[in-house]
Amino acid sequence: MRLLLFVLAVFVAPFSTGKLLAETERPNILWITSEDNGQELGCYGDQYADTPNIDRLAARSLRYLNAWSTAPVCAPARTTIISGLYPPSTGAEHMRSMTRLPSGFRMYPQYLRAAGYYCTNNSKEDYNLEKVGQVWDESSRKAHWRKRGDGQPFFAIFNFTSSHESKIRTRPHTPIHDAAKAPIPSYHPDTPEVRRDWAQYYDVVTVMDAQVGGVLKQLEEDGLTDSTIIFYYGDHGSGMPRSKRWPYNSGLEVPMIVHIPEKFRDLATNDYAPGGETKRLVGFIDLAPTVLSLAGIKPPKQMQGHAFLGEFAAPPQPYLYGFRGRMDERYDLVRTVRDQQFIYIRNYMPHKIYGQHIDYMFQTPTTRVWREMYDRGELKPPQTYFWETKPAEELYDLVNDPDEVMNLASSSKHRKKLAELRAAQRKLALKIRDVGFLPEGEIHSRSKGSTPYEVGHDRAKYPLERILSTAELASSLKPGVDKKLIAALHDSDSAVRYWGAMGLLMRGEKSVRSTRAELRNALQDDSPSVRIIAAQALGQYGAKADAEQAIGVLVQLAPLDSNGVFTSMLALNALEACGARAKIVYEEISKLPTTSPDVPRRMKSYVLRLKEQILDDLK
Repeated sequence: MRLLLFVLAVFVAPFSTGKLLAETERPNILWITSEDNGQELGCYGDQYADTPNIDRLAARSLRYLNAWSTAPVCAPARTTIISGLYPPSTGAEHMRSMTRLPSGFRMYPQYLRAAGYYCTNNSKEDYNLEKVGQVWDESSRKAHWRKRGDGQPFFAIFNFTSSHESKIRTRPHTPIHDAAKAPIPSYHPDTPEVRRDWAQYYDVVTVMDAQVGGVLKQLEEDGLTDSTIIFYYGDHGSGMPRSKRWPYNSGLEVPMIVHIPEKFRDLATNDYAPGGETKRLVGFIDLAPTVLSLAGIKPPKQMQGHAFLGEFAAPPQPYLYGFRGRMDERYDLVRTVRDQQFIYIRNYMPHKIYGQHIDYMFQTPTTRVWREMYDRGELKPPQTYFWETKPAEELYDLVNDPDEVMNLASSSKHRKKLAELRAAQRKLALKIRDVGFLPEGEIHSRSKGSTPYEVGHDRAKYPLERILSTAELASSLKPGVDKKLIAALHDSDSAVRYWGAMGLLMRGEKSVRSTRAELRNALQDDSPSVRIIAAQALGQYGAKADAEQAIGVLVQLAPLDSNGVFTSMLALNALEACGARAKIVYEEISKLPTTSPDVPRRMKSYVLRLKEQILDDLK
């Protein structure tokens, strides 16, 4: 054993281990995760829920009341966990995108494996970052701690998809919960379709709960309960519309339950009490440093979260942060921050409606009936908000307004809180060097031969302060700033020019027509993204001749095979925004290619969906 510990010490020295080398027994660590479910569990006080297995786990564990997924959709959320980095800092915020970490950065299981842990994932990965080297000992539906070596500590994930969004709408379905008793949030219309979807959501959470119980039973059968630290958490809010994909608390808040057996109780923090609860703010950004800390490994400096358990636990943090980027085929840019009571939302593209048409989301009956009722004029606030454009800023009191429907951003009583959270959001963007303020295509083009993270941290290549200030001005919707936006159109950095054009677009017809000459010049810009936004502005709001020229530019940039997927998606979104004016290029749109060998596999359907939607709208 002494020889083994000596060899282990030499091998893991670069990873700054602490108690790891001083103790002969290290904790096993089990993560049980579920998809698309928030805190709709009995142990969180939900009387409609039926979750006996998770409730029993909670009765001997610590419940985190304020846990956030950081991203309200699966791939960016999982990317946060695996890297310990905010995806906006690695260029990985967009749904089903793919970027790389800098050389020398590792995914957290690699640090665990180097320290002697047997690491398994059963089975979903769904990262927006390329894996370099061996990350898992096994990642498959057959992965299990039972395959480890004798005496080897394990880290194991079991992920259940039974509560996924797609299961809410699977028919036929045998009901478990009475739909008449389903709790309906105030932003959803109370219809039979909505009630059925919510009831079925609770049904599939019950199915998931049984699967959690099955894993816990296996742990007990193997005699490992007393030597295993157990986490249970969901990967983001419920799969219902306005939860999943949206960085409200309803989309980011997750259940998180942690059990630390008695023999490892020294790894707990002062708020740990079996069957207890804590208001400590924790997020997915904190999971990688936390699991390393529990294993006695000092988290590497590049990780942006804070361990909340273990030898290297940090003090509680004052804020949690979230984000929204492109969701499938639809572009958006939102940043959020919350404290114990309030959530602040910064919409950098307020001209877009909340409920942009995302094909996958519209397969849920609730989404369709909700939109149909809005189109027929049958809804009143707050049920109308989701189908309308956004304010630049939102502020909600989560204690007094848990549905987040009473925007306090203009409240004189809340100016101080608004300013505080606004400043916190901006400070994080600058600290992590948020590259999400680049058009998606430029995240990739600027990082050729490098990585988005490294480009973001090169102030010469990425003047974030100037770009962010322009994005803030553009999206503020303040009047009387056209001259400043025109000045931005002449900046040396294309991202500043992009936000200059975006600011004019967001201000509508009056600004676009008064700056038509500058926008026409921008149709010749070196950056395709700048050309597209300038063309969208003129296509939507310009006079007839300007609109026709601009729409012609968009059609030229839309072909997937010659312009790439990012330019094509941005151009097609712009064409759709032009509405009936785009009818003049209907035939050209109908002939656009929708496949290319250069398109990443996970994005292959996005251009096709956009094209079909535009053609359907123009019929």
